[in-house]
Amino acid sequence: MKRDIRHTEKFLKGLTALTGLPYKKLQQYVQGNNPFNILEHPRILEPNERQLEKIGLLNEFIASYNVLKIYESNEKITFNSSTVAGQYFLALLGGMKDKERFMVAFLDNGNNIIETKTMSEGSIGQAAVYPREILKYALACDCKSMILAHNHPGGSNNFSPEDRALTQRIVDIFHPLDIKILDHIIVCGTGFSSMAERGIIPHQCKSTANYETISLSAMTEEKQKRYIPERV
Repeated sequence: MKRDIRHTEKFLKGLTALTGLPYKKLQQYVQGNNPFNILEHPRILEPNERQLEKIGLLNEFIASYNVLKIYESNEKITFNSSTVAGQYFLALLGGMKDKERFMVAFLDNGNNIIETKTMSEGSIGQAAVYPREILKYALACDCKSMILAHNHPGGSNNFSPEDRALTQRIVDIFHPLDIKILDHIIVCGTGFSSMAERGIIPHQCKSTANYETISLSAMTEEKQKRYIPERV
């Protein structure tokens, strides 16, 4: 599809003003590349730390704007399908390309959002998840169920063995408390995957509750080559 030159120029000029990236450098890049890559994969233009920080803030703003639009059209957000949950977390995590973030949506008995919290934030390939922190927030807001979500920066939207193990660990903690884990959403690029939709979300405990820190490792391209998903 032919790109509109005027709108592209406005986009690049705005990006220069907001991030400090050189306009000529941006012009050269978009001659043969998609301009959205600049936000989605910010390191391709080798920005300095200050520019990278501003790109991150811009992505955060866009994510917040997308979520506000969802709230504006609905008095309350109800997760009545994996698609709704996936689109919600895509709006929040789709712009996260330089770090891995783990989030939890705490829901009432009607699957309405009470609160959504960022529980952990780490590097491109790894983040540490603290079950005790999740438990603290779950009890504080008196939630009835939860949906887990995290992003795979530059990786695959398949669930890694670590993703599945983490989900089971969380179920082991909350199932005895009668708090359901309805889904675990993976966001990668402009798409998402749902454990519930794939039929792999665990519903029963496998072992006693374990509150030790969980290391969440992303499904990278290299892991993807070695990993054969289970058939469901």
